[in-house]
This record gives sequence, structure tokens and C-alpha cells, in this order.
Amino acid sequence: MDQDQYDGDGNYMPQEDDWDRDLLLDPAWEKQQRKTFTAWCNSHLRKAGTQIENIEEDFRDGLKLMLLLEVISGERLAKPERGKMRVHKISNVNKALDFIASKGVKLVSIGAEEIVDGNAKMTLGMIWTIILRFAIQDISVEETSAKEGLLLWCQRKTAPYKNVNIQNFHISWKDGLGFCALIHRHRPELIDYGKLRKDDPMTNLNTAFDVAEKYLDIPKMLDAEDIVGTARPDEKAIMTYVSSFYHAFSGAQKAETAANRICKVLAVNQENEQLMEDYEKLATDLLEWIRRTIPWLENRLPENTMQAMQQKLEDFRDYRRLHKPPKVQEKCQLEINFNTLQTKLRLSNRPAFMPSEGKMVSDINNAWGNLEGAEKGYEEWLLNEIRRLERLDHLAEKFRQKAAIHEAWTEGKEEMLQKRDYETASLSEIKALLKKHEAFESDLAAHQDRVEQIAAIAQELNELDYYDSPSVNARCQRICDQWDALGALTQKRSEALQRTEKLLETIDQLYLEFAKRAAPFNNWMEGAMEDLQDTFIVHTIEEIQGLSTAHEQFKATLPEADKERQAILGIHNEIAKIVQTYHVNMAGTNPYTTINPQEINAKWDKVRQLVPQRDQALIEEHARQQNNERLRRQFANQANVIGPWIQTKMEEIGRISIEMHGTLEDQLTHLRQYEKSIVNYKPKIDQLEGDHQLIQEALIFDNKHTNYTMEHIRVGWEQLLTTIARTINEIENQILTRDAKGISQEQLNEFRASFNHFDRDHSGTLGAEEFKACLISLGFDIANDAQGENEFSRIMSIVDPNRMGIVTFQAFIDFMSRETADTDTADQVMASFKVLAGDKNYILADELRRELPPDQAEYCIARMAPYTGPDGVPGALDYMSFSTALYGESDL
Repeated sequence: MDQDQYDGDGNYMPQEDDWDRDLLLDPAWEKQQRKTFTAWCNSHLRKAGTQIENIEEDFRDGLKLMLLLEVISGERLAKPERGKMRVHKISNVNKALDFIASKGVKLVSIGAEEIVDGNAKMTLGMIWTIILRFAIQDISVEETSAKEGLLLWCQRKTAPYKNVNIQNFHISWKDGLGFCALIHRHRPELIDYGKLRKDDPMTNLNTAFDVAEKYLDIPKMLDAEDIVGTARPDEKAIMTYVSSFYHAFSGAQKAETAANRICKVLAVNQENEQLMEDYEKLATDLLEWIRRTIPWLENRLPENTMQAMQQKLEDFRDYRRLHKPPKVQEKCQLEINFNTLQTKLRLSNRPAFMPSEGKMVSDINNAWGNLEGAEKGYEEWLLNEIRRLERLDHLAEKFRQKAAIHEAWTEGKEEMLQKRDYETASLSEIKALLKKHEAFESDLAAHQDRVEQIAAIAQELNELDYYDSPSVNARCQRICDQWDALGALTQKRSEALQRTEKLLETIDQLYLEFAKRAAPFNNWMEGAMEDLQDTFIVHTIEEIQGLSTAHEQFKATLPEADKERQAILGIHNEIAKIVQTYHVNMAGTNPYTTINPQEINAKWDKVRQLVPQRDQALIEEHARQQNNERLRRQFANQANVIGPWIQTKMEEIGRISIEMHGTLEDQLTHLRQYEKSIVNYKPKIDQLEGDHQLIQEALIFDNKHTNYTMEHIRVGWEQLLTTIARTINEIENQILTRDAKGISQEQLNEFRASFNHFDRDHSGTLGAEEFKACLISLGFDIANDAQGENEFSRIMSIVDPNRMGIVTFQAFIDFMSRETADTDTADQVMASFKVLAGDKNYILADELRRELPPDQAEYCIARMAPYTGPDGVPGALDYMSFSTALYGESDL
């Protein structure tokens, strides 16, 4: 049994997951458990001359439960109580549960009260616990027990059979082949297994269950339909059934185990002898390979080239990768075979195996240790030699790389230092040349370290006797001589650049001040021109007034701006004077700005030209905005009157349609007067449309004087016309219904009062629950049961055929008029039938043609075909058939 089926004291307890599944038992599984557990209990109770019929009822008094435990345990329980009272039954069940607990079983959540109360799930759980303890717990197969042991026993027994794969106690048994295989394995004469088909589970299961019941004394615990008809048969039911097969065949299993044990002993002896032979051969081959390999690893003859040493290293890697791994595996397998052989001999009480002299495991380990020692020394030697050659090659390559980098860096540097480009440069260019020269000096200082490294590498190559040392030394000397020449030229150029810089600083300061003042002034003029030429879009008087105010403020700044212009031009004149006096070679224009005096004067003239143009544009726009404001107010004054007027009329029409003042004709007259007054209001709507047209043409998009838009007015007007027309139509339909059905004005008033009472939201419609309450208030018998719900569903299908979930007053009136007229219609049908039938209780086709108008007679005759009258007269109608032919089944 699994370890998790015991608590800390060694007591057996059902697994938690099994018990949880009981609480959520599938109905199909519950049926299977009832049938299986009942049959299992009866297989033991019949030994005591009794049985049970209903598993949860027959154990309620505890008597048969105690008897069952005595039969399956062979022990006597305490004397039961014979009383019929509940306390006696609980006492008996508690004695049974105490006995189960005394066997090391902990009953989780199972109490005597649930068993006495006939709790099916608790009773099934208790019986399953008993089955686990007394029928499954003691099953043991190959060191596994209980459920796992039973499953392993089934797998061992059914392994040779085709189409049988037992992995669990549910779907593995659905095709019935597992049951048949168990029977055939122990009693092959009872079942012809070769004729069974996997696709015929019903036949397989019935065959197995019938044979087990007839020949093996295993009661039929399940029907084939219970297993085949369930997607996943109940695991507990299958385990209970299969455990009965295990106990039936346990005797045969013991004999089979003895035979297997003898065969196993013989097979072990043969296997041991083969292992001895294999060890001797494998040991001989491995020792010979070690003897051949060690001399090769001890060869230390060095090579002069890296290529030759790398070939040796590659050969060694091939040895490690290709030749040694199989031998490592052989050595490991040799030790495994030796240990396995010794263990098997010891378990069989046989003498230990002694290999030939020199082929013991210790001898092989010693030889292998010598091999690995030689291998380690050879590898270290190879790596040291390769490192030495790599060091020389690395230093030579490093010298070449550093020398090439330095030579590439110095290329053109002497010509660059000898240039006299500073003589025609501007101050900014001089400063740039100085910065560039300072950067070169920093770069030169940084390259000092590389030159020193080149010299150090050349010195190390000389010390290591590098074969190409003369060429290395010559190249190193050229680099050092060139380095000294670059230092002298660098100092000379630095002094010349500093002298030129001082000469141009004065002019540069004036250039800089001109740029600092000209740039913002130029930006101001460009911004002013942009603002003066900007196309403005405004929608209100306030916006245009704001623009005018800003423009006046701008004009006030023009005198101060003219003073700044004259000061900037004075700076430029001073620069020209200095250049002419000191004959300075100016290589270009002002380096700090592209703005010149001519450009400043041209833009200033443009600004002065645009100011009066802006004045005129603002005056024109101000006049246009005044006109737009007049149009807004004109539209708002009318819209603020028409909008509320429409809303008021909508509310008044709603009240007229709901209230019950006067007759329907009075309400209709009132509504038509309302309709006429509404139509007479149309000219005001048209006038508002005209004002709206003027607003659109003026491109006016908002109006702060009203919340109404023309679209709101149009929609409200259309809704008003639609509402008055629909309301008039509803009153006319109510008058037609009243006249056609003979409903009095008082009835209509009563219907309207009831409808309005339950129309809580005054929407003119009733929801399903509101309509139901209204019907009940009018005397309809609609109970809160299934019959009442069906009746209400029938009524809703009449008043709400489209299933909108609402009932209009017109539908309500139609339904009520129909209900009040049903009794009168039935009486008229009976009277008509008696007149036409005379003394008979049926009517023939000729009688209909004689008594009815031709078109009505033929209509009824056409509907007589499906009916047969009394005494089998074809084409005859009795009273019910007659009424159905005339009015249909749903009307009467």
C-alpha cells in the first residue's frame, strides 16, 4: 500500500482525493457504485443466509452492517441493539464504525447519523472504505500493495494478450478484453479469446461477467451497459469487481509464482557464467590497449613550427575525442559487470568470482592510472610548447600592428605642421586652427606611449632571439627619428598661431557685438512682418477687438525700434574703419551672422509699409463681426421660444393619450384640434429656417445666446407631428375595437385605468411583470406555479408576438376584447351546429351546401377533408370538428 495511505501512527485511512470525489459523485458513477457495492456485500452476506436490496436503506439500522463485518473479518462484534428507535440504530452503526476504526482505518467525515439517515454518498463512502481494508489492502504483488499491487497484477496477467493495455481502473476496462484476458489466463477452457473483437465491448463484457458468475463464483456486480454507456467508468466499482477476480485466482497465482522462481534461478546461473566470460575478454582487450598507448604519450620530441605543434595537439584531441571514450565506457562496463556478477553470486549463495591473475579490477585501475598520468604529462608539455611559440608569434605580430598603426598616423603630419594657412585666416579660423593644433598636441602626447611600447616589444624580441630581429630594429629606429622631428615642428606652429590670434581679436569682438544686436532685431522685424501679413480668422466681436488692441500696442514700439536700427548700423561702420586703417586681410564676412546692413534697411522699410494695410483689414473685419452678432441674436430669440413650445406640446399630447377625460370620440376631437394648432405653427418654423440659412451663409458655427440648434428644432418638430398622428391613430383603433367587440365605455375606462396604474414610468407600455400584475388586478387567475407560468406565456405570445418584452395599450385592448367575446362566440357556434345538424350529431357536405351561402359552404367543405365523423362517416363533422373548421383550435 502507498505510504500516503497511512497516518503518523501507522493507521490506514482513505485517500483524501478519493473521498472528495465521493462528495462530487457523478450520477452515472453513483449508479455503478450502488450496483457493484451491493453485489459485493451480498457475495459475503449470503454466507450468513441474507442479503440487501437497497444499500443505503438496508444498512440504516446497523444490523446487516455488523453482520457484514463479522463475515468478512471472521470476528465477533459487540451484541447489537434490537430496538427500532433511532438511538438503537445509531448505537449499532457506531459499533460497526468502531470496529472498522479498530482495524487501523480512520473514517474521515463519516458519522453514524449520516448512515442512519440513509445518506447515499456517505454510505457508499463507508462501503468503499470497508472494501479497501478487507478486499484490497492485503493484495501484494512484487513489493507493491493495495491499488498499485492490484493494478500491477492485472498488467502482469494481461501482458501477453493483444489489444489489452491496463493503465488504470476505468477506461482500460471499457472494451471488456481486460476481464476476458484475466479469465483466459487462469481458465483458458472457459473463453475462446481468439474470437473476441475489440470493437464489440458489449459481447466481451457480457461474456466475462456471465462466465465469472457461472464458473468462478464471482457475482455479477455490473452490467455491460453500465461500462459501455459511460465515458469514464467509476474507478471504485471497477476496482471492487477486479479484486474479486484477484481473490478467485490467488491460488493459481501462488503456483505460477513458484514455477517462475525456479526458472529465474536457472536463468541467473546462466547469466552469471556469461558475465564471467565477458569480464575476462573485456579485461584482456583493455589492458592490451593501455600497454600500446602509454609509449605514444611519453614521446616529448619538440617541433620548431607552430603548425607542427598544432598537429600534435590535434592528434591528442582525436585521441581524447575518438579513441579514449570507448575505452572509458569499456572500463566502466567492466566494473559494472564485475559488481553485478558479485552481487548476483552473493544473493544466490554462490562463491565469489576470482578473475585470472593480473586481470583484477584493481590491476586494471592501476594500469588506467598510469595511462592517465602519461596523458596528463603529455598534455601539459604540448600546451607549454604551444604557449612558447604563440608568445613569439604574438609579439612579432603585435610589433607589426603597432608599427603600422603609428606609421599610418604620422603620414602627412610633417606637411600639415609646415603649412602657413593662418596668414589668410579669420579670427574664428585662427581659433579653430589653435583648437585643432591643441588637439594634435594631445594626440601627439597620447602616441608617446605607443612609441615606447614599440621600442619595448622590439627589445623583448631581441632578448628571445627572434629570427627576424634585424628588420624589427631598423623599423623601430625610423619610428623614433620621425617622432623627434614631429615634436620640433609642433612647437614652431603653435607660436605662429598665437601671434595671429591676438591681431584679429579686436575685429572679432566688434563682429560679435554686431551679430548679438542684429540677430534679435532681425527676428523682431521678421516676426512683425509675419504678424502684419498673417491672415486672421475670428468669430466674435471680442476676438477682433483683441486683435485691434494688440496692433495699436505694436505701432507704439516703432520709434524705439528705429533707434536700435541706427545703433546696429553704427557698429558696422566702426568695423569698416578699423579694417581700412590697419590694412587687415579679411578673408570673409562676419562669421557670427549672415545679416548685413542692406538687409536690415530693406526689412525696416517693409514693416513701415505693412502697418497701414493691417489697419484697414482690422476695420473691415470688425464690421463683419457686428453683422454676425446681429444674426446670432435674431436666430436665438426665435429658437428660445419654439424649442420650449415643442416640448410643451409633446407633454400635453402624452397626457391626453393617458388620461380618461370624456369618451374616445371626445379625446379624438381634442387631439385633432391639437393637430390643427400644431400645423398652424409651421410658418414660424419656416421663418427660423430662413434665419438659419443666413447664419450658414455667414459661416457662423456657434451661438452663445441659445442652446437650441436648427437640427434640434427639426427633430423635435418631426417627433411632434409623428406623435400626434400616432396618438390619433391609436384612439381611432380603440374606437374600432370597441365597436367591433361591443366593449362599453366603462370597460374601456377600466382597462385604461388599470393600464395607467401599472405604467409606472408613463412610457405608454407595460413590461412583462407590470402586465402580469395588471391581469391579476382584472381578475385573471395566474398562479405562481408551472401552470400559471405556461398560461402567462400563452398570453404574452398573443399581446407581444415579436417578443419585444413590452405590451402596448392597443395590444392590451385587443386581448381584453377577445377574452370577453370568447363565451359569446362558443354559444353562437353551438346554436349554428344544432340548426344545421337537426337530430343527428354530425353535419354532411350536402347539408352545408343547402343551408349556407355557396362561398361559405365551400370554405367549410374544404376544411372537412382531414376529419372523420362519428361511426366512421368520411367527410362528416361533429361539434368539435365543426367549431375547429370554422374558427381554428386556438380560438375555441
